[in-house]
Amino acid sequence: MERTYTRPLLDKLGVRPGARVAILDVEDPSFRGLLASRTSDVTDGQPKPDTDLIFVAADSIDELLPLRELRGSIVPNGAIWVVSRKGKAARIRDTDVMAAARSAGLVDNKVVSFSDTHTTIRLVIPRADRQA
Repeated sequence: MERTYTRPLLDKLGVRPGARVAILDVEDPSFRGLLASRTSDVTDGQPKPDTDLIFVAADSIDELLPLRELRGSIVPNGAIWVVSRKGKAARIRDTDVMAAARSAGLVDNKVVSFSDTHTTIRLVIPRADRQA
């Protein structure tokens, strides 16, 4: 018997009410609508300092290069979600994202189905590197 999951997407992604969120090139109107129902602190493009969550679209290795810079914009317990195509349409693999994360001083710790066509991997600052 297949399990049916009904947990809302924003809960899976850790979007808390009032969270500071930045979106870089993620073109998904339904996601933006969901975000608007939970927080009004949403930036398109370059994140503000102390951003809780960054959602960045990436379908090539080159689009993963800004991860190190983005790392400096998130709060110590924040996250960068890399949104990419899934299945046969995928242009990068999860191992590509994980390698780019490591080189940017981040670790991956969760994968979520973002939509029917996209997946997302959460990247965080390792606990040992977070400042108290």
